[in-house]
Amino acid sequence: MINHSAGSSQPPTGGGPAGRGRAGGRRAARLLVLLAAFVCAACGLVYELELVALGSYLLGDSVTQASVVLSVMVFAMGVGSLLAKRFTRRPATSFALVESALALVGGLSVLLLYGCFVWVGHYRTALVGVALLIGVLIGAEIPLLMTLIQRIRRQEAGRAVADLFAADYVGALVGGLAFPFLLLPLLGQATGALLTGAINAVAGAVVVLWLFPREPSPRVRVLLWSLCGAVLVVLAVAAALTGAFERAARQALYGAPVRFASQSRYQDIVLTGPDRVPPPRTAADGYRPSATPAGPGRSASPLRLYLGGRLAVCGADEARYHAALVQPALVGAHARVLVLGGGDGLAAAEALREPGVRRVTVVEIDPMVVRLGRTDPELTRLNRDALADPRVRVVTADAFDWLRTAADDGSRYDVVVADLPDPGLDESRKLYTQEFYGMVRQVLAPDGRLAVHAGPVAADAFWAAEATLRSTGLRTAEYAVPADRGCDGPTDWGFILASAAVPRLRPPTSQDAAPGSLDAAALRIAATLADLRRPAHQPGPSTLLNPR
Repeated sequence: MINHSAGSSQPPTGGGPAGRGRAGGRRAARLLVLLAAFVCAACGLVYELELVALGSYLLGDSVTQASVVLSVMVFAMGVGSLLAKRFTRRPATSFALVESALALVGGLSVLLLYGCFVWVGHYRTALVGVALLIGVLIGAEIPLLMTLIQRIRRQEAGRAVADLFAADYVGALVGGLAFPFLLLPLLGQATGALLTGAINAVAGAVVVLWLFPREPSPRVRVLLWSLCGAVLVVLAVAAALTGAFERAARQALYGAPVRFASQSRYQDIVLTGPDRVPPPRTAADGYRPSATPAGPGRSASPLRLYLGGRLAVCGADEARYHAALVQPALVGAHARVLVLGGGDGLAAAEALREPGVRRVTVVEIDPMVVRLGRTDPELTRLNRDALADPRVRVVTADAFDWLRTAADDGSRYDVVVADLPDPGLDESRKLYTQEFYGMVRQVLAPDGRLAVHAGPVAADAFWAAEATLRSTGLRTAEYAVPADRGCDGPTDWGFILASAAVPRLRPPTSQDAAPGSLDAAALRIAATLADLRRPAHQPGPSTLLNPR
């Protein structure tokens, strides 16, 4: 981990590495200590990113989570560097103890915090405590490694600091890149943290028990070996039980049998209920049978799809939500429809209900959500296998990046449906900015319409989205539809219909009998509900540099 203080006290003589009398042996020992600094820095940064990612997933507001974790850990690292000065008389032994403690705390941190969130509560307090402890241990590493390097071969302090910090910074780079591109997609947060802890423990044992075998007494050396082995055993047992732990925690958290659970590159994806479903058409994509299948007389719970810990689809209210989002935008020309988000296929299915729709393009960032929409039996029932319809084209891309090139290609759409996460989430705020809506307008036909789900109408983010749409020259009509109380979601859904001319809020006549359809009277009531909640002082438009 990156530290900005190093011990400068001169180490006592003796206790150096075996073979230190030969220059070649000293060079090899010195390189091994620098390698240990590299490994420790990589592990330390992985711990930081694990805490940030877990906090963002569980609580949202990634800016706040990153700020809390990083500031607390940097402060704690300074404390750890100061405390390490007391232990430089036996730097090898102290380093082994620090690495064992760091391996245990850092390796188990994700499981401990997730368990605290699910069963205990007080997650923020636990997060600060774990970040403090990990930071103190990381901060103690560089002063101890500096003392070990000087013990191998005395040299000018500035040169030793430069070498040690170079290894530290390069290790931080490797750890920072390994977390999102290797550990998270291949192992997940919990297993990735446990593997990182095991590497920490091995690094401490190698430095002490191979490079500096004469510093600890034989009895202490046996204790250190035993401690390192015990830590590895604890981490291995935790890794073996991680699957059962996650299933129990998800069962307690979501309150329904979990049929699918996976961590994609972008988010945690969990699919629960209903209790009775036919087997999937394919055994791929990580399906896990429920450990508690429905017995005779048990009622089926509705399907729920959670993305990043937040409810994205609830089977009990899916028809009303997507009808309210899509149908008003279909009044008028609607041959070409663009759906931004909506990888579950539900918005596309609603658009395909309307006669005259010839082409639906779905732009979804997460391919795992698209696979679920194509293969999960319950989702395909809800979306009527829309993603297999020849009129539907799915593009796996970030909607913001895709729009930047779509306008240059001359693509134009009669209807654009923004079925995106709520604007209050940090990761989705760019999708409700002036820049984003400006690009949407470029791909919108002159008489086209844009439908936006912008979260609950009582939230400031909803009215910021409305002001942002108007700032791009579009005219808007807002409406609020009460949500189904049977789902653990907001009390209402807030929608905005926008177009170059004043949009007319009415349903298409062909959809009167469709499930969840709102008639003209219901839409007038929905518009009145939204207008009654309009704030006296509306927020200004949102931009990339000044998100609202």
